[in-house]
Amino acid sequence: MLRSSHLVALTAIALLMIGVVMVNSATMAVTPVAADATIATSGVSITSVLFGRTTIYMLIAVMGMLICWRLPVRELARRAHAVSVPSHQIQRGLFSTEFKTIAFAAAFFIFLLGLAYVPGLQRVVNGSHRWIQLPIPGLGDALSVQPSEIAKWGMVILLAWFATRRAQVMHRFLPGLLPALVVLGLVCIAVVAADLGTGFLIFCAGCILLIAAGARIWHFLAFIPLGAMALLAAIMMSPYRVARITAFLDPYADPKGTGYHMIQSMLAVMNGEGFGRGLGFGIQKFGYLPEDQTDFIFAIICEELGIGGAFVVASLFGALIWFGIGIVRREKDGFLQLVALGIITTIAIQALINLAVVTGLGPTKGIALPLISNGGTGWLLTSMSLGLLMAIDRTQDQPLAEPELDTRPLVVG
Repeated sequence: MLRSSHLVALTAIALLMIGVVMVNSATMAVTPVAADATIATSGVSITSVLFGRTTIYMLIAVMGMLICWRLPVRELARRAHAVSVPSHQIQRGLFSTEFKTIAFAAAFFIFLLGLAYVPGLQRVVNGSHRWIQLPIPGLGDALSVQPSEIAKWGMVILLAWFATRRAQVMHRFLPGLLPALVVLGLVCIAVVAADLGTGFLIFCAGCILLIAAGARIWHFLAFIPLGAMALLAAIMMSPYRVARITAFLDPYADPKGTGYHMIQSMLAVMNGEGFGRGLGFGIQKFGYLPEDQTDFIFAIICEELGIGGAFVVASLFGALIWFGIGIVRREKDGFLQLVALGIITTIAIQALINLAVVTGLGPTKGIALPLISNGGTGWLLTSMSLGLLMAIDRTQDQPLAEPELDTRPLVVG
């Protein structure tokens, strides 16, 4: 009998396979040829697809997902519940053992993000310091790692652990919400320095997780003015971010400058019509649409596969989210329930932001489409996170942690 974990695996692999095909299609480029030649493009051969780098990344991602699928997550949950929190520590808030633990882990994430600015390790693309280059002996090119991806998924585990250990006081501001919010805010500030979109994603997913863990919404509402000021400052301090906002409001005010990305993306979407131009026959990828393999790959899908292909991709994401929500609702352990919720929430928000940007419903943010946009780090870590989600479903029939520990499900479900 198929479990939700099997359906998650099948859906994720389908999205990865679409990603491999579309990334290879987007890599096609115009090549100068002789005047009497009849072919003016460098196509994509079956061999290059089967043995290319994107296929290798996909296989590594699937292996990572299957490995995480077999992890003993119930034992990890027992360890998360293993030490009860004394009442005097619960009152200490920012000085508690839990806060020190997540603060240390957050400092590690910030350190990784800082490595993207170190000469010799940094890889700067379009002025953004988002990647670390790691030279690997025997490999022609250096391995690029995106530390914000590590921070994104690491914060899901950290916040779930913290909220589980302090479940009795998450409804209170000082001992419950404030320590988690401080750590979440510091990590997001570090991410926003190079990637506003991912920082916004981490913050939104983290807030949803904390609210599900019992934090009161009105505590968050009190921070809206401060958060709005911080977001406005992050935008105003970067001229290119201001340009993205103005381009979103009126892309045709500067069609060859700030509005170029959005206009070309919308042209690709409209050119696809019902069933597209055909796989490999898109026009916008030939130097017209920037970032066609990453942030705007959904525009290439719309152009080549049409509304039908776009609907299939959107439906696969909808199915993935639906299966994930089912796992969250059935889970009885509070820690694992929060981890599952954080994973599926992060993927859902990221996919929605990307689709909104590509279709002109939001300003460009540099957010990739999960499991489809070209990126080895993103594919691997997202697949491993889905593997954890699958492991939670696989072990739901196993006994929970020891009865004397607080393992009850939280407010979600």
